[in-house]
Parts: sequence; C-alpha cells; structure tokens
Amino acid sequence: MTTTSDTRAAGAPAPPSGLMERNTIGPIPASERTGSARGLFGIWLGVNMLPLTVVTGALGTTVFALPAGWAMLAIVIGNLVGGVFMALHASQGPQLGVPQMIQARAQFGTKGALLVVLVATVLFVGFFISNLVVGAQSLQGVFPAVDTKAAIIGAAVLSMIITVFGLRVIKVVITVSAIVIGLLVLVSLGWIFVSGMPGGSLSAGHFTVTGFVSMIAVGAVWQVAYAPYVSDYSRYLPANSGARPAFWATYGGSVLSALVVMALGCLVGAVAQDGNVAGGLTTLTGKFATVTLLGFAVVSGLSNAGNVYSATLNTLTLIETFRSGWIPALRGRLVTTTVVHVLGALVALVATDGFITSFTNFITTLLYVLIPWSAINLVDYFVVRKGHYDVGAFFRPDGGRYGTWNVPALVVYVVGLAVQVPFAVLSFYVGPIARAIGGIDLAWLVGLAVSGGLFLLVTRRSRTAEEAV
Repeated sequence: MTTTSDTRAAGAPAPPSGLMERNTIGPIPASERTGSARGLFGIWLGVNMLPLTVVTGALGTTVFALPAGWAMLAIVIGNLVGGVFMALHASQGPQLGVPQMIQARAQFGTKGALLVVLVATVLFVGFFISNLVVGAQSLQGVFPAVDTKAAIIGAAVLSMIITVFGLRVIKVVITVSAIVIGLLVLVSLGWIFVSGMPGGSLSAGHFTVTGFVSMIAVGAVWQVAYAPYVSDYSRYLPANSGARPAFWATYGGSVLSALVVMALGCLVGAVAQDGNVAGGLTTLTGKFATVTLLGFAVVSGLSNAGNVYSATLNTLTLIETFRSGWIPALRGRLVTTTVVHVLGALVALVATDGFITSFTNFITTLLYVLIPWSAINLVDYFVVRKGHYDVGAFFRPDGGRYGTWNVPALVVYVVGLAVQVPFAVLSFYVGPIARAIGGIDLAWLVGLAVSGGLFLLVTRRSRTAEEAV
C-alpha cells in the first residue's frame, strides 16, 4: 500500500488536526474516539431545522387535506417508527468507526456496494441543492429585492467555509443553529397558541385513510432518508460504550426536531393559500414570520454543510473502490468538498420551479432505492453478524472475507426494489396495488420487510450449507 502526503494506511493515527479534521473514510483510531452523545444529539436536533421540514409538515393539511389533529398524529407515528430504523444505523458507527456507506461492503462486497454508495452520494448532493434553492426562496420571501442567484451563491460559500473544517465544526455550528431555530419555532407555536387559529382552520379538510397513511409514510421516509448519514456522525464515539448512547442521541434529536418543526408546518398549511407556506406563517404570526423566515434562510446554508460532508465521504468511497487501499487525508477531502459545492451550486443556479419539482421526484425515487439497503444492512449487523466485522477487509482489494461481489445479497437487493414498484406512490407513477388501495404508500414498509426477511433466509441457508461441508 502506497503512502503519500495525502494517503495513509487504514486505521493509522491522523496527525494532530486542531479544528481541521484529517480523518476521512478510514477507521477512526481509538485515541480519537472522543465524541459524546450530547454532541450527537445537538447535530441531529439541528438537522431538521430547515424550511423544507416546515413544507413537509404542511403536506398533511394541504396535499392530503387532513384536519390538523389527524395530520399531526400521522406525523408523530411516522417519525417515531421511521426514526427507529434510522437510529439503529447510528449505533454501528462507534463499533466499526467508519462512514456509513463503507459498511455496505460487508453485505454486498467491495465492488458490489458501488451502486448503493452512488445512490447515497446523489441523494446527499440532491439534498444540498434542494436546500440551496429553498433557502434562497425563504430569503426572498423576507426581502423580495434579494436576487435568488446571489442568495444561492452566498449559501454555498457559507456551507463551504464550514465544511472545510470537518465534523467538529459542523457539529458546533448545526447545534447552535438548532438552538436559534428551535427558539424561533417555539415562539411561533406559542404565538399561534395565544392568538389562536382562524375560525374553522383546525377542523378544515376531512379524514381519509389514504391521506392519513400517506402522511405516516412521509414522516417515516423522512427519517429513513437519513440512514446513509448516521454513522458518518457517530463514528467518533468510543467503541466500548458509544453504541447505545449513539442510538438514543440520534433518535431523540432527529425525531424531536422533526416533530416540532413539522407541527408548525401542519398549522401553517391549514391556513396557507395555494400551498404558500411563507404566506401562511405570516397569517399566523404576523411580522414575527419575517424573523423566522430569515432564520430559516441562514440556517439552510449552515446545515447544508452536513449534506456536503457526507457527500464528500461517499465520493471518496467511490474513488477508493477503484483505488483499493487508498485512504485520502486532508487534501483529498478539501478538493472533493470544493468540487461538490461548485457542482451543486451550478445545478441550483439553473434550477427553475419545474426543475425543482422533477428533482424532488427524483430524490423520492432514490429513497425507495435505499430502503432495501437499509433493511439488509440492519439484519446483517444486528441478527447475522451481531456487530462483529473485519473492518480492515473493507479496504482490501479482494474484499477479504466479504469478497468483491456478494451475488446473493445483490439478488435480494434487486428483489427488494422490485416488490416496491406495485406499491409505489409518486407524482409521475402510482403502482397498481397502491392504486387499488386508494393511493396509500406502503412501498417503504414492504421494501423493508421483504428485503430484511429474504436476506436473513438466504444468509442462514448459505451458512447452513457451509457448515454441512
């Protein structure tokens, strides 16, 4: 294995870094496992403090036309359930000490994992682009004279400044942002409670099973969408004591923040005209909405650093797939971070309203693609191998005991994709079974159950055959 100024052996201690993170996709040395559950809770509390979360919460009372109470109940159920699957991935970080998608090599092989890593990379970049556009629109809602393109560039630069330092600074910035936006959201909710909702707005709409279950799916998939991130943030926690705290810190922070911000969105959606969330917020909180929207606009740029951080780790993982054993250090991370920011900003600059709608559909499709990976990964980690992995094999050219291609796991993955198709509900496609049951989105649930169960069955049969020989 070659070592240069930008390459070091997997697991070798990084030079003293100060604020600048030098670790990338290699295992975090035990001497640097100084992370805490408190810090992890802070970053996940801040991850959902975004205008996009408000818009998502508003779907219950706008798109699905549910009464506010039913919409909120669906939001609670969806986030509580989806958060469990997401946070279980977080407990893997302290044990293995590597980014989340590196772990996919244990299930699919070093080359077989390429597809899911690529999908996750595109997903992270997609979130980055979406937040750039939504943040710029929020800022324009406060200051109509602001040029959207200038706002996008400014947000990208702000994200870049934070991301170059690495995870430690990202955690601090997002945690502080969580406190600021959290206070603004709580004040907004308090304002609404004291002032009251316009007459009849809370009971407007009507309960439907389709709308209710669909909103549960929105909340659940919102949480599951974070699954490819979580070990990226928890891998600095101590191996011997970090798994359980990582789960609860991640679950508590992400679910709590999502529920509070989506609740605001739900109420705003109940009075929004033509789905205009910013206008609905102004209707409910008056001039204070200006402060809230401004806060959201700024935090969109700050929190986006987390999306680019994970996109960078995944891009480096993709490159390492073809340069086995290459562990990039600071320079590799900085170059990749810069490229991701520039490409993402360029796409955001040419985006139109129609493009964003199509792009959102594309991102939603990618979430379906990641569902089977999540199920396979969790079953492999908690049921099959019970957390025992040869981390060094993740970086060997031949994949060590995991090989380069795990064909049975890949077949299960493809089956997991296929079974979701009849249940899928997208703006451009509704599966036949979903149509027959009134447009209820059960694809994510079916994908998790079939992929996880089939992988367990295939793995157990394979091990039984090996023991018989």
